[in-house]
Amino acid sequence: MRNTVLIIFTLCTCFTGLSQYNFKGQIAEKKSGKTIYLSIIEDYRKFGRISMEQILKKTVTDSLGNFNFMGDNLNNDNRIYRIHLDDCTDTSTHVEHFFEQCEHSRSILFIANNNDSITFPTSFANQALCEITSTNSKSTAFLDIDVLKEQMAFDFNEFRSEANKKLNSKKWFKTLQEFGKDLNEPLAELYIFDFLSDKRNGTYTYYLKDIGSNSYYDELGERLASIYPNASFTDLYLSDIVIDQQLANKNSPRSNFWKWLLPTLLILSILLNIYLILRQRKKSLHIQNESLAKLTEQENNIVNQILKNKTNKEIAAAMFISVSTVKTHINNIYKKLEVTSRDEIKQRYT
Repeated sequence: MRNTVLIIFTLCTCFTGLSQYNFKGQIAEKKSGKTIYLSIIEDYRKFGRISMEQILKKTVTDSLGNFNFMGDNLNNDNRIYRIHLDDCTDTSTHVEHFFEQCEHSRSILFIANNNDSITFPTSFANQALCEITSTNSKSTAFLDIDVLKEQMAFDFNEFRSEANKKLNSKKWFKTLQEFGKDLNEPLAELYIFDFLSDKRNGTYTYYLKDIGSNSYYDELGERLASIYPNASFTDLYLSDIVIDQQLANKNSPRSNFWKWLLPTLLILSILLNIYLILRQRKKSLHIQNESLAKLTEQENNIVNQILKNKTNKEIAAAMFISVSTVKTHINNIYKKLEVTSRDEIKQRYT
């Protein structure tokens, strides 16, 4: 019985250690050597742009047009990723490739984590990177949202009157926001937020009105902070909505209040920074004086030589002592100052 329990425990441990992702797919053309990239999107404002700093891995297709990404280096929590097919010609520039200006490039956004297995099959119309089969129920969220965005575009284009635009804005903001909440994935809500708040879209004017009165945006910030507290996109979102809420309220009765409050806060911030700098300098001077008191006169002389970026040989020549004596003094200095390198000594005395 004891051996059986040990075997079961060993097997569980092994399978736990094998946690890894597997993203595979096929492009429409059965061609080898096509470059495929896997990227992570930490800045939600770059959903529509491919840049070098986002790329995690790259591979090439086999003779049947298949590609595969495997590993265990992704985040265990959900993140936003992109599979990008670089099908540009050899004469295209890298700028065209990675800023999505090459008309032959294709990509798909999806949600995944380090434990997911995802397939990107060709569609019934023989189109690549437009379908997802995943062990993660959240992976297809962006595709579902894109369907709603297409319906929204149809409503806006059916009648181009200002009355129709205002009516549809209210309707679709509520529809998309509620759809995002129902998905129970703040990353999907970020995708919706980025679309609705984009200055290039016709939704931006209504967004500025909506963010000034709708508690949804603050609630989304709370959900992000709760589920993804240490993620860069959470901090970015929280900063963005504060700025946009201030912008939305600039024409409100409280605008004069903000007009004076912001400069006042800026002045107070400058004064606080000056105070902190002066306090830090005073603290550093105190630490420096304490450090000097611990050292002998000869050791202080060597510290001064170190601050001048002199080598052990140069210090020995300047002080008329041997290099080994310099090393001995430096080891004593390290112990007394509780440091381990010359750089730390320089920081201590700066």
